[in-house]
This record gives sequence, C-alpha cells and structure tokens, in this order.
Amino acid sequence: MVPKDIPFLRQMAADLVEASRVRPGEMVGTYGPNTTGGTLIRPGGRDCYPAFWIRDYAMSLDCGLITPEEQEHALLLTARLQADADRHTRSGGQILRGSIADHITFDGLPIFYPGTLDDYEGQGGPWGPLPPFDNAFFFIFIAWKLAIFHGREALLSMPVNGVTLGERLHLAFASVPGDPQTGLVKCTRANRGVSFGFMDTVYHTGKLLFASLLKWQAARRMEEISHILKETERAQQYRETHQRIQETLPGTFSHPSGLLGASTDLSQQVDAWGSAYAVYCGILPWQQSRAVSGALADLYRQERLAWNGAIRHVPVGMDFSEETCWERVVGGFRRDTYQNGAYWSTPTGWMIYAIEKGDQEAAFQLADEYIAELRAGDYRQGESFGSPWECAHPQGNHRQNPVYMASVTAVLPELLYLVHDD
Repeated sequence: MVPKDIPFLRQMAADLVEASRVRPGEMVGTYGPNTTGGTLIRPGGRDCYPAFWIRDYAMSLDCGLITPEEQEHALLLTARLQADADRHTRSGGQILRGSIADHITFDGLPIFYPGTLDDYEGQGGPWGPLPPFDNAFFFIFIAWKLAIFHGREALLSMPVNGVTLGERLHLAFASVPGDPQTGLVKCTRANRGVSFGFMDTVYHTGKLLFASLLKWQAARRMEEISHILKETERAQQYRETHQRIQETLPGTFSHPSGLLGASTDLSQQVDAWGSAYAVYCGILPWQQSRAVSGALADLYRQERLAWNGAIRHVPVGMDFSEETCWERVVGGFRRDTYQNGAYWSTPTGWMIYAIEKGDQEAAFQLADEYIAELRAGDYRQGESFGSPWECAHPQGNHRQNPVYMASVTAVLPELLYLVHDD
C-alpha cells in the first residue's frame, strides 16, 4: 500500500456512505419510505439490506464520514425503540427490558432478531431466545461517540420516552447475560443470543469471546459516562467489571494455536476475527498479544487466513469438520459460504493492525491485496461490478451483497493508521 491509495480509499468510503443514505421520504426498492424523521444509513447501496442496522452503522462511525446530525438521529431513534418491558414473541423469543433492536425498518419498527426485515410478530426463531448481545454494546458506543467525541454530553440527560438516555445505556448494558465471577458474557441454550452479528448464524454457547470484547469496551465507556453523570458508585462498578474481564478473558479463550477460541462450549473453534480484534482493542497482556499477532501472520503467509484481502472467520485447516467450518450453524449455510467459511473484508482493518505488530511486510501485503481487489471490482465502474462485497469465496465464485459499506468504512481507519495518514 502506498500513499496514492489513500485518496482512492477515502473517496470510495465517502461514496459508499452516500450510497447507503436513506433520506426522509426515500425508498429502497419496495421498502420505505423512510418516515423516521431523519436520514438513516443502511449497511450498503443498491438493494443491500433495506433497513437501519445498528452494528453496521456503529462499526462505520470511525471513518469520520457520518455527520453529527445523522448520528444524533440514529442514537435517539435506537433509544426510543429500546425495549421498555420484557416481552415474548410467538417464536419463543425473550426480549428483555433494555434490549436493543438488531435493526429498524424505515417506518420505525424495531426488529430484535436477525432473519426478517419487517415481520415484527414473527421475529425470532433459530437465533436464540435472547436478541443478539452485541447491539447493546454498540448502542453504548454510538452514544459515547456523540456525547464524548462530539461534545454533546447534554444528550446523556435527555429524557427519551420518559427515561434519560444515560439510564437507557445502563439498561442496555444490563440486558446481556454475564458470568458474575469473570464478567465475561456467558449463555446457555436456554438464554442463548448471538455473540456478534457477523456470526449470527453460528450457534455459540458458554463464555463468548467477541461479545466479551465488546462488553469490555462498553464497560470502559460506561465508566466514563457515569463520571460525567456524577454517578460515582456506578462508575466504580463498571471499572471493576472491565478490570475483571481484562484479567480473565486472555486465559479463558487461549488456544494451543496461539489464537483465541470463539467460545467455551458449542462452536469453540478458533476465531481469527476475535483474535485480531483482541489485539486491536489492547486487552491482551503484551506477550500474548505478540503471540497472537505472530500466529495470525504465520497463517496469512501460509494462505490459510485471507483471500483477496478478505478474512475467513476460522483459519483453513481448523474447521470443525469437512462439512462445516463451525460446530453448529443455523440457516443451512454450507461450508465456504457466508459466515461458514467465506471471506469478509469487514475485519481486514483489525487483521492488518494485528499482523503489523508481528510482521509489517505481511501487513502491507494484505493491505495491497485488499486494495487491488477493490480497484479491480470497483462498483462505480458499472452494474456488472460489485466490490466491495459483503463476503466471497473462490469455490463456486460465491459472492454476496455488493456495495457493502462496512467492507471499506470499518477498514479505512486502520489503513490510515498503517501509513500514518490523518
């Protein structure tokens, strides 16, 4: 990667965000119009995911291309649609008080589970009794980003449906089940939820790596928010929580490969994404962080981790079996498709960051491959082009969802870091 690539990446990111905007009154195909009162940013352009997804939006905020006004609308809309009481769905879902929607339709309907765009009554099913765990922590990040980074601390005291935004953040944090001894996110079959939405088809139980990483970050942010709100006791509780997670997570998920496992029970395969994210977050002890970086670099050089600059969830050769990447997958996805072995660009930035700590040459090579694929498949060349894709695999020329925003917006900040470009 060279400095001349940066303008290309910046412009593509800006164009992707613009292609993903749905302004008031606008429709996406047959979905809409947007009647939420402000601009929504969906996960991509063309016909990609016609609704507002909390995690994709949150993971794109650090690209710096979403205005404070758009951020405020997204934050308050999400807060207004937070579950204010426990309820059950006809599919057996348990939406607990404080739960955050997985996605929100253009007419302001909260859908708490994957699998449907707008079936409010039918939502739920194979994804677990509880809504995905990550959205509570992404909601906290969205609020922290606007209140702290953009200096809108007054929003934290704003009533939303009779409950202050600050209190809604506390409720969201508390809605996710945890292990009282370690602080880690933990679930059983009876209270299972998705650990991280980019693995929502994976059936995980036990202690959960990715959700715990997000909880650690959220607890740190909630400590800061609690201090702003002069809630000293709560700030101390959050401090104790993130310290406990930091002490217990590295050993809980350690794996003989040098990486980290995704969970401690079902589908405990090595999680390349989570391993890279742990390095990126800075939660690991120095020696373990270096070991994870080195293991990822080795896997990359062995061509077991990446393809065209995109990243597989489980490194090649570490699959559960010849039939499936993960021990248990819902939705019938065969091996080497979607989250069961396809390659994704969303985590490429974390992976570049992590690999660079152990092998700078390999990190730059991965970045070069990522950019080369974007240039070759650039969707702006015409309808027959689709890069950035959500995911892909060379087997059967598998491609899914063109013009996918997070495949660039979630990567750009780390590439700018790599070349020290502000």
